[in-house]
Amino acid sequence: MMEFYKYQGVGNDFVMVDNRKGELELGTNLDTDAINRICNRNFGVGADGLILLENDAESDFKMVYFNSDGNESTMCGNGGRCIVAFAKFLTVFEGEVCVFRAIDGIHHAKLSGDWVELQMIDVNEIEQIGNDYFLDTGSPHYVSFREQVKSLDLVSQGRAIRNNNRFKDEGTNVNFVEIHQEYLEVRTYERGVENETLACGTGVTAVALVAELEVRNTKANASRMKVLGGELEVSYQKNTAGTGFTNIWLKGPAEQVFRGEL
Repeated sequence: MMEFYKYQGVGNDFVMVDNRKGELELGTNLDTDAINRICNRNFGVGADGLILLENDAESDFKMVYFNSDGNESTMCGNGGRCIVAFAKFLTVFEGEVCVFRAIDGIHHAKLSGDWVELQMIDVNEIEQIGNDYFLDTGSPHYVSFREQVKSLDLVSQGRAIRNNNRFKDEGTNVNFVEIHQEYLEVRTYERGVENETLACGTGVTAVALVAELEVRNTKANASRMKVLGGELEVSYQKNTAGTGFTNIWLKGPAEQVFRGEL
């Protein structure tokens, strides 16, 4: 039997497992097929990914993230916010702030009720590809500004970029962005899920930084984001050289939906 918890952050949903006792071990009683079955929305719990909360010697806990295809993946921003809420529920840390380790390094977080703010890694390089952009915010992201993103055939267009000659080996997430006066509207195709998700934390982070470069942010040093699952906010500071960003925070709700046993 495996006890699990289901969490979601603006529609980005995850199966959470407390693995501090090390009962689940990749390659023995947990493999790619098992994770894929658990995340399957017809035959399993249903989720964009599975996250293990584990012990870490140098921080409050460790986050191990798997995409719904069963493969361990790069950083997930909304997953990071959800695991902070999960760790608080488990009383892994006291107070309203914590520090945890993910695949891309150490992250700081703070929470108030179901509102969780997560500090993302610094971003020093943003590549321009024609009118579009490519950058890594813990996961690789392609950003393209478009008109009428609601009407886009997002899956086919996102999949075409994700599988083009440049990105087909490692893959990339693809974000299409429409500019509004008060917010940026974002739709994201996620690799590993190989479909559109209701939200993507590292994706809206990438969009906010690119919008700053394009002078399209919605307020000073921050952008309000509207995704299919709700709203998020990203704040940041340009570094002293003006070529990158630091003090980047992804902010939004994260909540427990239900718990169960498999």
